[in-house]
Amino acid sequence: MSILTPSEPIAPASPSLPVLQSGGRWRGGVTGRHGGVVLALSMAIIVGGLTRVALLMYSAREVSWDLSLVAAFAWGTLFDFAASLCWAAPLAIALAVLPARFFEWAWGRGVAHVVLMAILYGLLFGAVAEWFFWEEFGVRFNFIAVDYLVYTTEVIGNIRESYPMPAIYAGLFLLTCLGYGLLHRTGAVNRWLATAATPVTARWRGAAAWTVGALILGLGLSETHLPALANSYNRELAKDGLWSLFAAFRGNQLDYDEFYPTMSVDAAFERMHGLLAPDRDTPLADDPRDLLRMVRHPGPEQRLNVIQITVESLSAEFLGRYGNKDGLTPNLDALAAHSLVFDRFYATGTRTDRGMEALTLSVPPTPGRSLVKRPNNENLFTLGSVFRSRGYETAFVYGGYGYFDNMNHFFGGNGYRVVDRNLVVKGDITFANAWGACDGDLFRWALREADRDYAAGKPFFHFVMTTSNHRPFTYPEGKIDLPSKTSGRSGGVKYTDYAIGELLRAAADRPWFKNTIFVIVADHCASSAGRTELPVDRYHIPLLIYAPGGQVKPGVVGTLTSQIDYAPTLLGLLGWSYPSRFFGRDVLGPAAAAHGRALIGNYQKLGLYRGDEVAVLKPVRSATTFRYEFGKKEMMPAAADPNLIEDAMAYYETASWLFKHGRQRELTAAEIKRYAAP
Repeated sequence: MSILTPSEPIAPASPSLPVLQSGGRWRGGVTGRHGGVVLALSMAIIVGGLTRVALLMYSAREVSWDLSLVAAFAWGTLFDFAASLCWAAPLAIALAVLPARFFEWAWGRGVAHVVLMAILYGLLFGAVAEWFFWEEFGVRFNFIAVDYLVYTTEVIGNIRESYPMPAIYAGLFLLTCLGYGLLHRTGAVNRWLATAATPVTARWRGAAAWTVGALILGLGLSETHLPALANSYNRELAKDGLWSLFAAFRGNQLDYDEFYPTMSVDAAFERMHGLLAPDRDTPLADDPRDLLRMVRHPGPEQRLNVIQITVESLSAEFLGRYGNKDGLTPNLDALAAHSLVFDRFYATGTRTDRGMEALTLSVPPTPGRSLVKRPNNENLFTLGSVFRSRGYETAFVYGGYGYFDNMNHFFGGNGYRVVDRNLVVKGDITFANAWGACDGDLFRWALREADRDYAAGKPFFHFVMTTSNHRPFTYPEGKIDLPSKTSGRSGGVKYTDYAIGELLRAAADRPWFKNTIFVIVADHCASSAGRTELPVDRYHIPLLIYAPGGQVKPGVVGTLTSQIDYAPTLLGLLGWSYPSRFFGRDVLGPAAAAHGRALIGNYQKLGLYRGDEVAVLKPVRSATTFRYEFGKKEMMPAAADPNLIEDAMAYYETASWLFKHGRQRELTAAEIKRYAAP
């Protein structure tokens, strides 16, 4: 029988939901002009449910197999329906616009089949995209996915280089044909087409009903309504990928005062001053809503060069020092014996821009977008501005295109010389992928920049950002014993380690080598997924400070340390006295060991880790406390600790207030001179 003709006599339209009757025929809601909307919604809910089952099976060892899974699937189905309804409403309007007899024409029925197949293909494509996103991040589409939609050059290139896209496209097409064939066998499509000649008033009443339904659910339903399930994987399963994507797009900047627990602004600053008081710095501002203070170190200042190598996604667990048995970091493991190593060093976030923010600005990870990507982020008080106040040259050296994540604008707007893939000649690139030139090329550029500043008689501070430890994990063949791409993350880590070793060996021949500090630090961990809201172990990263001239003694620092402490600790090692707006502290100071803490967060949840407790602030104005066992890497719910929670509130509320009111600006030369006077 032709698929372009009805398979049985036309039945009158019915407002009921679709029901599969005997003989494999759909009745009820698939009749009438908007039966096509019901078909599209049905496909979306089925694909959404199957996607949820697939993600559950993938993370079977991580989820909690209890009644919360039932809740997750119930909520997930509701969000699947709501998300589908939002895009089905325009389809309902389009069907209302078409003439009454449109589907009586053979070509009109052909268009209907093509559109339904295209919808099914799109749903399946989205399911596959969610699978790969979940595989990488352990969550449904979120803030990261929004950013990826903005930077299409890198992301599309990365996808092409990481996955067999022609095979995936072909497989999806075959799966679409199979799925549509099964749908057609029910007779539902033919029944819809045979009853679609609906009068104009009925068409528009139906379109209005679908639109109103979409508006009610779209405005009334929010992911904040999801129950606070103990296992984050279970909670992620309760979401719909498309809904989460648009929710993240809409909420990419979260106003702290609106969404998080607060105290009065003055009380927050008073508490923050108290948290900084053990450092015995001298306050410099008359305004209590200002953290400006004078940091003083005794003894002569050292004017050493600094090359800060910020390594993409270098979790501490990749280093042999922290238990890895695969031999991925032989150069870093050897270097650790000659470096000052910070064993309990924690990233503030899960993205490169968060690492840059913490390492450069020494501020807590405020909710929403990082300051690197926000407007009005020029001329801020940065680690680079302190170095420039001493006559240093500062540079940002990056193997990729620095427009990604707004890097060039941020560093250029804050006084750094920018060197990226766009600014080197083609001959300077021996190997590259979608994310940038290989780390070997990058480090060659970094050496050249150092030579340039040395030749000009200038000390230098360079922020060097790698890319090779990033999917698709491709790098020049023959450099390490793991083949490019097919070795995955292990190959990316080992190649970057190899390139760092080559950099140090090449630098050893430079005249500036023994007057230079080399810093090896990660931007964030390779994975941020975990069972708990802020899995502390997924923020543990390495920090090694190596001075080949012996100016920094090798050793081990066991104090709990945050990425925001890097800048003041580095300046303390140099013995510098300077006016500061940093939130971080010198963890090598006399009182710091007793006050170790780390600030960790994602774009929505904000944490303070201190002792064996973690306070987590989250929308809407709620806070919880966990107990974390460092050795076991386990987080368990704990009784609320009001003191820890209020300290967390002070950190994040004051940081948000200062940036919002333009109070984190760079100091002028005159101000620095005045404040530095004895």
